[in-house]
Amino acid sequence: MPTNKRESLIYTIMMCFLMVLWMSMYNVALLQGGFSIEVVRQSWLGLPLVYVVAMCLDWFIVSKYAKGVAFRYLIKPASSPTMKRVMVSSCMVLPMVFFMSLYGGLEACFHSGEWTRLPIIWALNVPKNLIMALPFQLLIAGPIVQKLFRKGFPEGKVLA
Repeated sequence: MPTNKRESLIYTIMMCFLMVLWMSMYNVALLQGGFSIEVVRQSWLGLPLVYVVAMCLDWFIVSKYAKGVAFRYLIKPASSPTMKRVMVSSCMVLPMVFFMSLYGGLEACFHSGEWTRLPIIWALNVPKNLIMALPFQLLIAGPIVQKLFRKGFPEGKVLA
């Protein structure tokens, strides 16, 4: 886990990139009915804007409240690092899925022009994204980013 604000920013940049890339590919694959090189291409082309939106949501809105909920209701300071990581990650994924599913719905309505369908698209996207995002975050993205983060930025090397 990051130990100061700079480490937290670097960690968030890495985690957000991996999660946004994966979830973009997942959502495009759902729309196209399968995974292909075209899915990767479309996801990569849309990545910059989605990434900026996700980073802003994560850094300025979700992170503060998610950590607050996790440390106030779910874990104690004496909890194990693994438990802290799992609880904070879970508390981060839930609102991010909520907001980013809205973003996806807005994007779909923008392209189709069918704005009246936004509530339905959003409501259908939230559970589809949640069943992919939470396990991916806890089992794949979290461990990968942690390992890369600590390998690239050993504890105590990034100054506060």
